[in-house]
Amino acid sequence: MACAKVISDFEVLTADDLGRRRTWTDEEKIRIVEESLRGHRQGSATARRLGISRSLLTRWRAEYRSGRLGSGVPMFTAVTLASGAASPGITEASPPMAAAPAPEATIEIVLRNGRRMIVRESVAPAVLKRLLPVLEVS
Repeated sequence: MACAKVISDFEVLTADDLGRRRTWTDEEKIRIVEESLRGHRQGSATARRLGISRSLLTRWRAEYRSGRLGSGVPMFTAVTLASGAASPGITEASPPMAAAPAPEATIEIVLRNGRRMIVRESVAPAVLKRLLPVLEVS
C-alpha cells in the first residue's frame, strides 16, 4: 500500500512581516492629497509613486474636501484687495451686500379648464380679476 503524504503550501506571517500595512498621519495625508491635486492626472502618478492604491487616495481626497481630514476645524484664509486690484464691476464705494430677501409665498389657482396659475400672494386682486376670465376662456 502506498503511503500518501499531504504537503500543504502555507506560510506563517508574523506581525513584523506585514510590511505593506502602513499608517499615515493626517499631516502626511494632507500633503499627499494636495500633491495629487496639483495637476492633470497627478492622482494616479502620486499613488503609484508612493505605493498606495488609487482608491485609498480617492477616499483621502473626499475626506479632505469634506473637511474630515486633519483637525476637523474649517480653516479660513483672510482675503484683502489691494487698491486698484478690484474685480471688474466692484468699486471701492460699493455698498455691502444685503442679505437675500425671504422668498415670498405663492398661491396656486387651478382653473376649471385644468390650467394652473401660480401667483405671489402680494398680487393685486384687480389684476387677478382681469386675468382669470382670459385664462379660463382660451
